[in-house]
Amino acid sequence: MPASNTTLPPLAADALAVAAASQVVGTQAMVFVDLETTGGNATMDRITEIGIVEVNAEGSFEWSSLVNPHARIPPFIERLTGISNAMVADAPAFEDLAAALLQRLQGRLFVAHNARFDYGFLKNEFKRVGIDFRASVLCTVRLSRKLYPQFSRHNLDSLIERHQLQVDDRHRALGDARLIRQFWQSAQARHGAQTLELAVAGLTGRPSLPPHLDAVALDDLPEGHGVYLFYGENELPLYIGKSKTLRRRVLSHFSADHRSAKEMSLSQQVRRIDWVQTQGELGSLLKESALVKQLQPTHNQRLRRARELCSWQLQAQSDGDSLRPVLRWASDLDLGRQDNLFGLFTSKGDAKKPLTALATQHQLCLGVLGLESSVPGKPCFAHQLGRCSGACVGKQAPALHNARLLIVLQSLKIAAWPYAGPVGIREGSDLHVIDAWCHLGTARNEADAWDLLDNGLPAFDKDAYNVLRNWLPRLPLVMLGARRAS
Repeated sequence: MPASNTTLPPLAADALAVAAASQVVGTQAMVFVDLETTGGNATMDRITEIGIVEVNAEGSFEWSSLVNPHARIPPFIERLTGISNAMVADAPAFEDLAAALLQRLQGRLFVAHNARFDYGFLKNEFKRVGIDFRASVLCTVRLSRKLYPQFSRHNLDSLIERHQLQVDDRHRALGDARLIRQFWQSAQARHGAQTLELAVAGLTGRPSLPPHLDAVALDDLPEGHGVYLFYGENELPLYIGKSKTLRRRVLSHFSADHRSAKEMSLSQQVRRIDWVQTQGELGSLLKESALVKQLQPTHNQRLRRARELCSWQLQAQSDGDSLRPVLRWASDLDLGRQDNLFGLFTSKGDAKKPLTALATQHQLCLGVLGLESSVPGKPCFAHQLGRCSGACVGKQAPALHNARLLIVLQSLKIAAWPYAGPVGIREGSDLHVIDAWCHLGTARNEADAWDLLDNGLPAFDKDAYNVLRNWLPRLPLVMLGARRAS
């Protein structure tokens, strides 16, 4: 028999008695919840039945009700659950049950199998009637995986066989809620209350939250791609970040605050969290860069607005033979479209360091390149130390020195925009509009893209350029140049 279906050894009678007697996690009451629905989409489908087993210090209490979904139940759902359209025709609608149901659920640990499904459906149903339902949620699929890692399957049928649960009215809400509670009792009897409480704390526990941040601010954080914003007192922007797993990344800031002085400082200052969901990683990278430069958060040093950019441009010297890199500022350049540019820097000092390092490594003459003062025809200081190949004293022909310089500079070369006009980069349902390596904005369709193009190019941004150089070949493009020209 496969390991995932192996039945656990029988529990001792006294252990079962302990499990039956222990009714709560610590002092928190619990509700074991199961729903039947018209389908699997929490925003489109509706609930047809609710079953609850409430467990508190006084004992256990059961409640269930059919629900009129105001929608047709598909035939295969009818066959699975036994709940027909005729059965729910005269049942109360969710809005009729909402107030009483909220009293049964509020303040209890919400326990369900594949809890995201049940919690998501209830949260959406409550939202439709104007109630913001929130609860601490425990998923028994995750609990089973944590307590029984030796098994590969943790669906409810597997738990029934493995823990010898007593089945009564399978695929009906109350019947399945009873099964979830039986699994809890079995796990508690086998592992003990303390072990189970620790497991539950690990699966449901919140991080050590900042002292001034309301815990409910974290409940609606999405799981996918996006950008998050931390605000302090007086709506001061503190920090902006991006992630593929938005919720997990935000929580990680607070769980790590004891290990990092920066995280501790941020944790003490944050008062509010906001976020922007994106369709993918490119959208989050571009949005993060734009928001940091717009809002200037105090903890984002790397991406904050830089001073005017400059770049090296090769120019022929008066002798007609030598090429020399000349530092030019962005106001004198057409950054993004202009060729023959090398590196993007924010100061003369920052520009000289990498060029000097490359020239020294490849024994180019710093005097010929204008990176240090020299006398024509006299050996430069590096040549006297044996670190220059001798272009300064004619030992290396200017053409060869130029060729070696061009090879060395390729690592700093700024790519000219490879298209005749703007393009759109498809990412999910988003269309990122790009021209000359500048991100003009994100549209939903080509018609909206033209509105963005009418606004003209923003200032050339080094961070957006670096992001787009990496991403441009990886996603589908929509050419917008021809239509723009028309």
